[in-house]
Amino acid sequence: MGKALEGARRAMKKGEFPVGCILVCQDRIVGTGDRINTGKDEENELDHAEIRALKDWIDRGRPGGTFTAYTTLEPCLMCLGALIINGAHRIVFAYEDIMGGATGIDFTKPFSHGAHFHREGEPAHLYQDFATRIKGNVLRAESLELFKEFFSRPDNTYLKGTLLESYTLSQK
Repeated sequence: MGKALEGARRAMKKGEFPVGCILVCQDRIVGTGDRINTGKDEENELDHAEIRALKDWIDRGRPGGTFTAYTTLEPCLMCLGALIINGAHRIVFAYEDIMGGATGIDFTKPFSHGAHFHREGEPAHLYQDFATRIKGNVLRAESLELFKEFFSRPDNTYLKGTLLESYTLSQK
């Protein structure tokens, strides 16, 4: 998670939303991504850190097959789906996304390729010998500080006035 936080810091130095993601297989980083295009002139919701990490992993030839994803913000539905479909056997995140996080969605039915996921500490629902495990709050305080700094910047317009901003700024 430390390397994902480094990516989030890099993104924030560029004025971007501070999300970083790394993909790890057998103790080796096989994909990295930082959030981009959150600035006023180029804002879009496709260039998430997780998607960029997956693209990097694909560009490297998909080394190792399955992987663990470490991300500084709970994945949204788009990123969660992309991670699972591409073989994440574990997803670890730092800070909960009260507005768009998707890891609490109840996927008790199998996906078309047979994957299920569950939060660690709960019984696994396995189907075709594959399950994605999810763990949150890993280095949460460090990630929270980045988001608080981001939302406190007067020049920031990204997600201004949203539930995520007010929730984040209210955290101690």
